[in-house]
Amino acid sequence: MVNNKKYIPVIVTLLFSMLFINSAFAKQTSINVGPKVGDKAPALTVTDATKSVVNIADLTAEKGLIILFFRSADWCPFCKRHLIEFNEYADKFKALGYGVAAISYDSTDILNGFSKAHQLTYPLLSDQAAATVKAYGILNKDYQMGDNNYGIPYPGVVIINPAGTIFHKYFFEGYRKRVNFVDLYQQLSTIK
Repeated sequence: MVNNKKYIPVIVTLLFSMLFINSAFAKQTSINVGPKVGDKAPALTVTDATKSVVNIADLTAEKGLIILFFRSADWCPFCKRHLIEFNEYADKFKALGYGVAAISYDSTDILNGFSKAHQLTYPLLSDQAAATVKAYGILNKDYQMGDNNYGIPYPGVVIINPAGTIFHKYFFEGYRKRVNFVDLYQQLSTIK
């Protein structure tokens, strides 16, 4: 007899993903980049404010981890505004049982300055060699090696469950469209 219990997390992951696609972001179009829902999340190759290496397990809370990938806290006004909006929901996401973090190619000095100036309550992580962005398959192809903006990701969100599996992702091709945190919070708050 086959043990069907091992398939329950996969089924829940797929249903959860369909719920997100069909409701919270129905008005926005996600591009098909990055790992597939249900795949094991690629490792992080990032450093925190103290220049210490951080991994998924360090950031994951009871229900998982929300990672916001963004272009730059230095020169991108859309990213700056989105990071501040994310901060308004960070404690709410944490109260739901999720860890929260944001990743860009910015140096730790730039990220620390922005974080302190805006009193962020979640870590901004530096992916200087773009290793994480490449591992996730979200490297923006508009920029080539040697360009000033090489290493930026398509802006978006990945949610990883406690087992380290991607159970939601949403990315945008342009730099103006972003994940709506009100919708994301409402969807996550319905999960038991």
